[in-house]
Amino acid sequence: MADLKTNIGNLILKNPVMTASGTFGYGEEFEDFIDISLLGGIIVKGTTLNHREGNSYPRMAETPSGMLNAVGLQNKGVDYFIENIYPRISKINTHMIVNVSGACVEDYVATAQKIASLEHIPAIELNISCPNVKEGGMAFGTSCQSASKVVKAVREVYPKTLIVKLSPNVTDITEIAKAVEGEGADSVSLINTILGMAINAEKRVPVLSTITGGLSGPCVKPIALRMVWQVSHAVKVPVIGLGGIMNATDAIEFMLAGASAIQIGTANFIDPAITVKVVNGINEYLERQGCRSVQEIIGALRV
Repeated sequence: MADLKTNIGNLILKNPVMTASGTFGYGEEFEDFIDISLLGGIIVKGTTLNHREGNSYPRMAETPSGMLNAVGLQNKGVDYFIENIYPRISKINTHMIVNVSGACVEDYVATAQKIASLEHIPAIELNISCPNVKEGGMAFGTSCQSASKVVKAVREVYPKTLIVKLSPNVTDITEIAKAVEGEGADSVSLINTILGMAINAEKRVPVLSTITGGLSGPCVKPIALRMVWQVSHAVKVPVIGLGGIMNATDAIEFMLAGASAIQIGTANFIDPAITVKVVNGINEYLERQGCRSVQEIIGALRV
Protein backbone atom coordinates (compact mmCIF):
# COMPACT_ATOMS: atom_id res chain seq x y z
CA MET A 1 0.00 0.00 0.00
CA ALA A 2 1.30 3.47 -0.92
CA ASP A 3 2.11 6.11 1.67
CA LEU A 4 -0.82 8.58 1.62
CA LYS A 5 0.54 11.04 4.20
CA THR A 6 0.67 14.70 3.22
CA ASN A 7 1.53 17.96 4.98
CA ILE A 8 -0.41 21.20 5.39
CA GLY A 9 2.17 23.42 7.05
CA ASN A 10 3.14 21.59 10.25
CA LEU A 11 -0.05 19.54 10.12
CA ILE A 12 0.47 15.95 8.96
CA LEU A 13 -2.61 14.34 7.41
CA LYS A 14 -2.89 10.53 7.24
CA ASN A 15 -4.20 10.99 3.68
CA PRO A 16 -5.10 13.94 1.45
CA VAL A 17 -8.89 13.56 1.68
CA MET A 18 -10.73 16.17 3.75
CA THR A 19 -14.34 17.36 3.88
CA ALA A 20 -15.49 20.83 2.87
CA SER A 21 -17.08 23.07 5.49
CA GLY A 22 -20.86 23.12 5.46
CA THR A 23 -21.21 19.75 3.73
CA PHE A 24 -20.25 17.32 6.51
CA GLY A 25 -21.75 18.86 9.64
CA TYR A 26 -19.46 18.16 12.59
CA GLY A 27 -18.52 14.71 11.33
CA GLU A 28 -20.79 12.88 13.76
CA GLU A 29 -23.66 12.97 11.28
CA PHE A 30 -21.75 10.60 8.97
CA GLU A 31 -20.67 8.01 11.55
CA ASP A 32 -23.54 5.69 10.55
CA PHE A 33 -22.19 5.54 6.99
CA ILE A 34 -18.39 5.46 7.28
CA ASP A 35 -15.51 5.25 9.72
CA ILE A 36 -14.73 8.97 9.78
CA SER A 37 -11.35 8.33 11.41
CA LEU A 38 -10.20 7.08 7.99
CA LEU A 39 -10.26 10.65 6.63
CA GLY A 40 -7.29 13.01 6.54
CA GLY A 41 -9.32 15.79 8.14
CA ILE A 42 -12.81 17.17 8.69
CA ILE A 43 -13.57 20.87 8.23
CA VAL A 44 -16.60 21.52 10.42
CA LYS A 45 -19.37 23.91 9.44
CA GLY A 46 -18.75 27.65 9.48
CA THR A 47 -18.41 29.11 12.99
CA THR A 48 -18.96 32.76 13.86
CA LEU A 49 -18.46 34.81 17.01
CA ASN A 50 -22.18 35.10 17.69
CA HIS A 51 -25.29 33.01 16.99
CA ARG A 52 -26.57 33.29 13.40
CA GLU A 53 -29.97 32.16 12.18
CA GLY A 54 -28.88 32.16 8.56
CA ASN A 55 -30.93 33.30 5.59
CA SER A 56 -34.65 32.82 4.98
CA TYR A 57 -35.94 29.82 3.04
CA PRO A 58 -35.68 28.78 0.26
CA ARG A 59 -31.90 28.82 0.48
CA MET A 60 -30.86 25.81 -1.61
CA ALA A 61 -31.57 25.01 -5.23
CA GLU A 62 -30.50 22.24 -7.58
CA THR A 63 -28.97 23.35 -10.88
CA PRO A 64 -27.65 21.45 -13.90
CA SER A 65 -24.48 19.67 -12.70
CA GLY A 66 -24.49 21.45 -9.36
CA MET A 67 -26.34 23.26 -6.62
CA LEU A 68 -26.82 26.76 -5.26
CA ASN A 69 -26.80 27.51 -1.56
CA ALA A 70 -27.43 30.61 0.50
CA VAL A 71 -27.63 29.07 3.97
CA GLY A 72 -25.95 32.12 5.46
CA LEU A 73 -23.55 30.51 7.97
CA GLN A 74 -26.27 29.30 10.32
CA ASN A 75 -24.63 28.25 13.60
CA LYS A 76 -24.98 28.85 17.34
CA GLY A 77 -21.73 30.75 17.77
CA VAL A 78 -18.23 29.87 18.94
CA ASP A 79 -19.05 29.69 22.66
CA TYR A 80 -21.79 27.13 22.02
CA PHE A 81 -19.35 25.19 19.84
CA ILE A 82 -16.72 25.16 22.61
CA GLU A 83 -19.15 24.15 25.36
CA ASN A 84 -21.37 21.66 23.55
CA ILE A 85 -19.84 20.36 20.33
CA TYR A 86 -16.09 20.36 20.96
CA PRO A 87 -16.25 17.87 23.89
CA ARG A 88 -17.82 15.32 21.53
CA ILE A 89 -15.77 15.79 18.37
CA SER A 90 -12.45 16.12 20.22
CA LYS A 91 -12.50 12.33 20.60
CA ILE A 92 -12.64 11.68 16.83
CA ASN A 93 -9.38 10.20 15.56
CA THR A 94 -8.67 12.60 12.73
CA HIS A 95 -7.83 16.28 12.41
CA MET A 96 -10.88 18.38 13.29
CA ILE A 97 -10.53 21.84 11.73
CA VAL A 98 -12.88 24.76 12.35
CA ASN A 99 -13.99 27.03 9.52
CA VAL A 100 -14.04 30.58 10.91
CA SER A 101 -16.21 33.34 9.47
CA GLY A 102 -16.92 36.94 10.45
CA ALA A 103 -18.53 40.23 9.50
CA CYS A 104 -15.53 42.34 10.51
CA VAL A 105 -11.86 41.82 11.35
CA GLU A 106 -12.60 41.95 15.08
CA ASP A 107 -15.06 39.03 14.74
CA TYR A 108 -12.45 36.84 13.05
CA VAL A 109 -9.83 37.69 15.66
CA ALA A 110 -12.09 37.02 18.65
CA THR A 111 -13.31 33.70 17.22
CA ALA A 112 -9.80 32.54 16.32
CA GLN A 113 -8.55 33.41 19.81
CA LYS A 114 -11.24 31.30 21.44
CA ILE A 115 -10.56 28.31 19.18
CA ALA A 116 -6.79 28.58 19.69
CA SER A 117 -7.25 27.40 23.27
CA LEU A 118 -8.81 24.07 22.18
CA GLU A 119 -6.18 21.33 22.41
CA HIS A 120 -7.72 19.00 19.85
CA ILE A 121 -8.35 21.60 17.14
CA PRO A 122 -4.96 21.85 15.37
CA ALA A 123 -5.99 24.31 12.65
CA ILE A 124 -8.58 26.76 11.45
CA GLU A 125 -9.76 27.53 7.94
CA LEU A 126 -10.40 31.25 7.54
CA ASN A 127 -13.37 31.91 5.25
CA ILE A 128 -12.60 35.28 3.66
CA SER A 129 -15.55 35.09 1.27
CA CYS A 130 -17.73 36.76 3.91
CA PRO A 131 -19.13 40.27 3.36
CA ASN A 132 -17.20 42.94 5.29
CA VAL A 133 -19.91 44.99 6.96
CA LYS A 134 -17.51 47.84 7.68
CA GLU A 135 -16.49 48.12 4.03
CA GLY A 136 -19.88 48.25 2.35
CA GLY A 137 -20.45 44.51 2.12
CA MET A 138 -17.61 43.61 -0.24
CA ALA A 139 -16.13 40.20 0.62
CA PHE A 140 -12.80 40.26 2.46
CA GLY A 141 -11.29 37.94 -0.12
CA THR A 142 -11.99 40.08 -3.18
CA SER A 143 -9.14 42.55 -2.64
CA CYS A 144 -5.52 42.04 -1.62
CA GLN A 145 -5.78 44.84 0.93
CA SER A 146 -8.78 43.48 2.85
CA ALA A 147 -7.58 39.87 2.60
CA SER A 148 -4.17 40.86 3.96
CA LYS A 149 -5.71 42.86 6.78
CA VAL A 150 -7.84 40.04 8.18
CA VAL A 151 -5.14 37.37 7.79
CA LYS A 152 -2.52 39.56 9.46
CA ALA A 153 -4.83 40.26 12.39
CA VAL A 154 -5.71 36.59 12.88
CA ARG A 155 -2.11 35.46 12.49
CA GLU A 156 -1.12 37.69 15.41
CA VAL A 157 -3.44 35.80 17.78
CA TYR A 158 -3.59 32.31 16.28
CA PRO A 159 -0.40 30.20 16.71
CA LYS A 160 -1.55 26.94 15.08
CA THR A 161 -1.97 25.99 11.41
CA LEU A 162 -3.80 28.75 9.54
CA ILE A 163 -5.55 27.81 6.29
CA VAL A 164 -7.15 30.62 4.27
CA LYS A 165 -10.08 29.73 2.00
CA LEU A 166 -10.05 31.84 -1.15
CA SER A 167 -12.97 33.24 -3.11
CA PRO A 168 -13.02 32.55 -6.88
CA ASN A 169 -15.09 35.70 -7.45
CA VAL A 170 -12.00 37.77 -8.28
CA THR A 171 -10.06 38.89 -11.34
CA ASP A 172 -6.76 37.24 -10.38
CA ILE A 173 -6.84 34.70 -7.55
CA THR A 174 -3.04 34.37 -7.54
CA GLU A 175 -2.69 37.93 -6.28
CA ILE A 176 -4.99 37.21 -3.33
CA ALA A 177 -3.11 33.98 -2.61
CA LYS A 178 0.24 35.76 -2.57
CA ALA A 179 -1.17 38.50 -0.34
CA VAL A 180 -2.39 36.07 2.35
CA GLU A 181 0.81 34.02 2.12
CA GLY A 182 2.71 37.23 2.79
CA GLU A 183 0.73 37.79 5.99
CA GLY A 184 1.45 34.33 7.39
CA ALA A 185 -1.07 31.88 5.97
CA ASP A 186 0.26 28.32 6.30
CA SER A 187 -1.92 27.10 3.44
CA VAL A 188 -4.65 28.24 1.06
CA SER A 189 -7.79 26.28 0.15
CA LEU A 190 -9.67 26.95 -3.07
CA ILE A 191 -12.14 27.39 -4.45
CA ASN A 192 -15.09 28.60 -2.44
CA THR A 193 -18.41 28.76 -4.29
CA ILE A 194 -18.96 30.85 -7.40
CA LEU A 195 -21.71 33.46 -7.25
CA GLY A 196 -24.75 32.37 -9.24
CA MET A 197 -28.53 32.51 -9.34
CA ALA A 198 -31.61 30.58 -10.40
CA ILE A 199 -34.99 31.87 -11.63
CA ASN A 200 -38.49 30.40 -11.53
CA ALA A 201 -39.71 31.42 -14.98
CA GLU A 202 -43.40 30.62 -14.33
CA LYS A 203 -43.55 32.82 -11.24
CA ARG A 204 -40.94 35.28 -12.55
CA VAL A 205 -39.10 35.27 -9.23
CA PRO A 206 -35.67 34.17 -8.02
CA VAL A 207 -35.55 30.63 -6.62
CA LEU A 208 -33.42 31.69 -3.63
CA SER A 209 -34.65 34.12 -0.98
CA THR A 210 -31.34 35.98 -1.31
CA ILE A 211 -31.62 36.12 -5.14
CA THR A 212 -28.00 34.98 -5.57
CA GLY A 213 -26.11 32.14 -3.92
CA GLY A 214 -22.99 30.03 -4.04
CA LEU A 215 -22.67 27.59 -6.94
CA SER A 216 -20.90 24.27 -6.29
CA GLY A 217 -20.71 20.80 -7.78
CA PRO A 218 -19.25 19.27 -10.96
CA CYS A 219 -20.01 22.39 -13.01
CA VAL A 220 -17.34 24.41 -11.18
CA LYS A 221 -14.56 21.80 -11.41
CA PRO A 222 -12.80 23.12 -14.55
CA ILE A 223 -12.62 26.59 -13.01
CA ALA A 224 -11.41 25.21 -9.69
CA LEU A 225 -8.75 23.06 -11.38
CA ARG A 226 -7.45 26.05 -13.34
CA MET A 227 -7.25 28.21 -10.23
CA VAL A 228 -5.52 25.51 -8.15
CA TRP A 229 -2.95 25.07 -10.92
CA GLN A 230 -2.35 28.83 -11.12
CA VAL A 231 -2.10 29.32 -7.36
CA SER A 232 0.19 26.32 -6.83
CA HIS A 233 2.68 28.01 -9.13
CA ALA A 234 2.29 31.39 -7.44
CA VAL A 235 2.80 30.49 -3.75
CA LYS A 236 5.16 28.29 -1.74
CA VAL A 237 2.61 27.22 0.91
CA PRO A 238 0.57 24.03 0.39
CA VAL A 239 -2.62 24.33 -1.66
CA ILE A 240 -5.81 22.47 -0.76
CA GLY A 241 -8.03 21.93 -3.80
CA LEU A 242 -11.81 21.71 -3.89
CA GLY A 243 -14.64 22.36 -6.27
CA GLY A 244 -16.72 19.65 -7.94
CA ILE A 245 -14.74 16.63 -6.74
CA MET A 246 -17.12 13.70 -7.20
CA ASN A 247 -14.75 10.71 -7.33
CA ALA A 248 -11.13 9.63 -6.93
CA THR A 249 -10.19 10.64 -10.48
CA ASP A 250 -11.34 14.20 -9.80
CA ALA A 251 -9.27 14.27 -6.60
CA ILE A 252 -6.20 12.97 -8.42
CA GLU A 253 -6.56 15.66 -11.09
CA PHE A 254 -6.45 18.34 -8.39
CA MET A 255 -3.29 16.82 -6.92
CA LEU A 256 -1.65 16.62 -10.33
CA ALA A 257 -2.51 20.31 -10.72
CA GLY A 258 -0.61 21.07 -7.50
CA ALA A 259 -2.91 20.41 -4.55
CA SER A 260 -1.30 18.76 -1.51
CA ALA A 261 -4.75 17.78 -0.20
CA ILE A 262 -8.35 18.02 -1.36
CA GLN A 263 -11.78 18.65 0.11
CA ILE A 264 -15.02 16.94 -0.89
CA GLY A 265 -18.19 18.99 -0.58
CA THR A 266 -21.33 18.64 -2.71
CA ALA A 267 -20.67 14.93 -3.35
CA ASN A 268 -21.33 14.23 0.36
CA PHE A 269 -25.00 15.08 -0.22
CA ILE A 270 -25.22 12.48 -3.00
CA ASP A 271 -23.16 9.67 -1.47
CA PRO A 272 -22.37 9.88 2.27
CA ALA A 273 -19.59 7.30 1.81
CA ILE A 274 -17.84 9.11 -1.05
CA THR A 275 -14.90 10.31 1.06
CA VAL A 276 -13.69 6.82 1.96
CA LYS A 277 -14.25 5.67 -1.62
CA VAL A 278 -11.96 8.50 -2.77
CA VAL A 279 -9.27 7.51 -0.25
CA ASN A 280 -9.36 3.94 -1.60
CA GLY A 281 -9.42 5.16 -5.19
CA ILE A 282 -6.30 7.32 -4.69
CA ASN A 283 -4.48 4.34 -3.20
CA GLU A 284 -5.49 2.13 -6.13
CA TYR A 285 -4.30 4.79 -8.60
CA LEU A 286 -0.91 5.08 -6.89
CA GLU A 287 -0.43 1.31 -6.97
CA ARG A 288 -1.45 1.19 -10.63
CA GLN A 289 1.00 3.97 -11.45
CA GLY A 290 3.80 2.34 -9.47
CA CYS A 291 4.00 5.21 -6.96
CA ARG A 292 5.17 4.57 -3.42
CA SER A 293 3.86 7.86 -2.06
CA VAL A 294 1.11 10.36 -2.81
CA GLN A 295 3.86 13.00 -2.86
CA GLU A 296 4.91 11.66 -6.26
CA ILE A 297 1.76 12.95 -7.93
CA ILE A 298 1.43 16.37 -6.27
CA GLY A 299 2.15 18.95 -8.98
CA ALA A 300 3.17 16.19 -11.38
CA LEU A 301 1.14 17.50 -14.32
CA ARG A 302 3.11 17.26 -17.56
CA VAL A 303 2.82 20.51 -19.49
